[in-house]
Amino acid sequence: MIRNRRAAGGALAIGLAVGMLAGTGVPAHSATAAAGAGAGAADRSGLPAILERLTTDDGAPGALLEVRDRDGGTVLTSGVGDVRNRTPVPRDSRFRIGSVTKTFVATVVLQLVGEHRVVLDAPVERYLPGVIRGHGNDGRRITVRQLLQHTSGLPDYLDYVTPQDVLKDPLAHHDLRAMVDVALAHHRVFKPGREWKYSNTNYLVAGLLIENVTGRPYGEEIGRRIIGPLGLHATSVPGDDPAIPGPHPRGYVRPGEGAPLMDVTELNPTVAGPGGGMVSSASDLGRFMGALLDGRLLAPAQLREMMRTRPTGNADGRAYGLGLESRPLPCGGLYWGHTGDMLGFETVTGATSGGRQATVMVNLDPGGSDAQDADMETAVQTALCEPQVSGR
Repeated sequence: MIRNRRAAGGALAIGLAVGMLAGTGVPAHSATAAAGAGAGAADRSGLPAILERLTTDDGAPGALLEVRDRDGGTVLTSGVGDVRNRTPVPRDSRFRIGSVTKTFVATVVLQLVGEHRVVLDAPVERYLPGVIRGHGNDGRRITVRQLLQHTSGLPDYLDYVTPQDVLKDPLAHHDLRAMVDVALAHHRVFKPGREWKYSNTNYLVAGLLIENVTGRPYGEEIGRRIIGPLGLHATSVPGDDPAIPGPHPRGYVRPGEGAPLMDVTELNPTVAGPGGGMVSSASDLGRFMGALLDGRLLAPAQLREMMRTRPTGNADGRAYGLGLESRPLPCGGLYWGHTGDMLGFETVTGATSGGRQATVMVNLDPGGSDAQDADMETAVQTALCEPQVSGR
């Protein structure tokens, strides 16, 4: 969700209402596997080396990976979850999942489509009359599908709300409609449907749409439609609550190259809202992705629409559906998932249609290296390509 997540610039370090740490002195830590059915197979793969690289060469304080299939799973951790106290990353960590929130939001919208309460190719105006107006932005010409697929042409509000702005008052409430209006004060990026460009504004509008159609907050709908039925006990839509409930690592940013880490764990997530405000765990994300691809959350027609992708222009072959990405695997085939970055945390989660899931998290964002992104993707691909988790 938060963009420009590499070195965020020296201004980030000035006048912020968060604690500065004494230094980045995070020692090298070997990746360790949780005891369980899958530990043997994970240790024989390259996964421990990738996790260790994330917390040494790549500079993240801590990292966690969980991989599961229908026969079992394992958790790997490396580095520290708390730089000041040198405590390890909890194996049942909860963390901010950033834009993985979009997959939850898209699922709710598609459930409403299945209930004949929303039409994918209807204009947004039908559900939010008069809301999308100004500077060439027009809800009468943008469809619900275009919101979910990032082809609406709406400007991204995060081009105008920076990490520096957020961290000047990290506990401040951010009104959902007001953040949409920040984007609408700027000219559309392209005519709807003409191009693809990731814009967090699309999912703020999708959240408003859910609320207007159902009469309930988008977070309540996610709770009663997904979190509750799947028993995702570590997952929440926290609203204004700045705390991460349950076991969790601290979240950090690095305000500039070589600068000390800054603790940003306590943060009001309304700045991300339906574009990236949720908290979850690797286990819960695996269960969610597995249920989604197994058809337990969407009827076949809606799942097919979600998985109808278009190219994003990325050299890695990534394509985007409706709140769900596909990426090619080096062992053949595709995996489905999403990436997420929110101040303090970066996440990559994915699953295959064969029932295998993998999620990796680091507790540094922004301020990680480009290699951090690449190694997180490599970790998920490696986990999904291993022949089995249980070591049978």
